[in-house]
Amino acid sequence: MRKPLRHTFEELVAENKRELLEDMSALDKIEERLEERQSREVQVKIKPREKQAQN
Repeated sequence: MRKPLRHTFEELVAENKRELLEDMSALDKIEERLEERQSREVQVKIKPREKQAQN
């Protein structure tokens, strides 16, 4: 029995990127998650400054 063909990490990344570029709904979901994460990070950075301004 033959061993299954193994891919390098770079090959797997390239294949994954190609699949994502073809799937617009997956790209939209990733974009939404990134925007949510960035907005949460901004909110966390703003809140400590508000506390300092109150003192």
